[in-house]
Amino acid sequence: METTSLSLLRRVRNPLDEAAWGRLVDLYAPFLHAWGRNAGLSDSDAADLVQEVLRVLVKKLPEFEYDPSKSFRSWLKTVTVNRAKNFHRAAANRPTVGVDSAIVHAAAVESEVDLFAEEEYRTFITKRLLELVKDEFKEDDWRAFQMQMFDEQPASRVAQELGISVNSAYLAKSRVLQRIREEAEELLE
Repeated sequence: METTSLSLLRRVRNPLDEAAWGRLVDLYAPFLHAWGRNAGLSDSDAADLVQEVLRVLVKKLPEFEYDPSKSFRSWLKTVTVNRAKNFHRAAANRPTVGVDSAIVHAAAVESEVDLFAEEEYRTFITKRLLELVKDEFKEDDWRAFQMQMFDEQPASRVAQELGISVNSAYLAKSRVLQRIREEAEELLE
């Protein structure tokens, strides 16, 4: 599954398209930060890693040519792993971190739970999409959606618990799902 939109990749080729870059950053900055933390970086270094990767993206994406046989995610992983290795090499030169520790951390870059792996990536993107749309809904609508989708509660029980009609419970679920689909519409399967 390739979940980065072709149209988004085209739009970020223009470094002045603030909306496209904002969306890319909204989707990927938390992902890159989490990956950095999983690779053994401190919170501060993970934040710096995000900035380094974004700097590379600003420089490289204007010339990036999408190849359907390869994924943007694979390319992003390569960029991220290389930058993380640089952080670990730099850590070896810091007085507070020994060479042995830096070697262990560099190995962790390759061996940690790979957020770029299919399932983890899909889960991350799904969670991120939910975060992006949540604030657009009233609390009861969001709860009705959650209860039906995640808690697998029937609409009748949701309606009773929230003090709404069964139809309202169905509509809330439908509206949230529709908004998530719209947000993810450009994403490729």
